[in-house]
Amino acid sequence: MQIRTIANPIPPARETSSVSSAPSSESKRISDNVAQARNTAMSALTNDRFRAMLEQITDPGASGALMTMRGDNVVDFKSAQSSYADNSE
Repeated sequence: MQIRTIANPIPPARETSSVSSAPSSESKRISDNVAQARNTAMSALTNDRFRAMLEQITDPGASGALMTMRGDNVVDFKSAQSSYADNSE
């Protein structure tokens, strides 16, 4: 798997209204949210642990193994409920 990043910043949106040249509080909030989301995404893309995890979960062999994985200790509902009641007292 190869992750490519494009580091060109997106220019801020310009308001079409000629009444006010200052950005509104709503557009400022949206711009800040977009910048924060972009920073978070870039951080995730450059994080080696995240990259390794992403490679593992997107591997077809690994996802098939996860789908067929079953626990050997299957417990019925009444046994689990009884055990939970014993431990909560």
